[in-house]
Amino acid sequence: MAAAVAAAGLTVGGTLYAQADTVNGSDCPDVDVSFARGTFELSGVGIVGSPFAKALAADLPGKTVTTYAVDYAADAAQLSAGSGATDMSKHVTALAARCANTRFVVGGYSQGATVTDIAIGVKTVLGSGTAIPASLAPRVAAVVTFGNPMRIVGQRPETASPTFASRWDDFCSSGDPVCAGGANVVTHITYAINGDADKGAKFAAEHVVTDKS
Repeated sequence: MAAAVAAAGLTVGGTLYAQADTVNGSDCPDVDVSFARGTFELSGVGIVGSPFAKALAADLPGKTVTTYAVDYAADAAQLSAGSGATDMSKHVTALAARCANTRFVVGGYSQGATVTDIAIGVKTVLGSGTAIPASLAPRVAAVVTFGNPMRIVGQRPETASPTFASRWDDFCSSGDPVCAGGANVVTHITYAINGDADKGAKFAAEHVVTDKS
């Protein structure tokens, strides 16, 4: 994502969560959300991850929901996604080993969507990293991405990952330069407020509740 897009994006959305911040606290949560922020965003889950995680917690009353902010550079070169995917995978693997009943929701925005792609085993031109082990795939209830650059090269969730296709909701606004090849920069920075963060949370919550893995 271009510097101008990122800089504008920082003015949208609510309070950022710190890494491993808790929405509803528990040592072994019912649901853990790993989210990767977009390019140039400050450390945390970012302008889209914050409302997404809050909405998901609200959509899962009675369940404990924690968030994890993926630790990666989110740099302008768009080449730090691989290390972010490795960090996301390590977090999911470690928590899964400690908490046998925890379900996972993974996602990201812009370059963070590429982080997520790599973490679920999708090959991209923007780097490589360690994927979440196949043995843990059934515990990943949902994948939710916003402004995903993979669409520029013709990839789609339904074909990019047979394993996660039915559990993957990918949002790309018309005109978004990052995922749709458009020229409307504003569309790329409004996922937090255009209703998509809430829609993505609802999708994830439904998959958590119905166990569609």
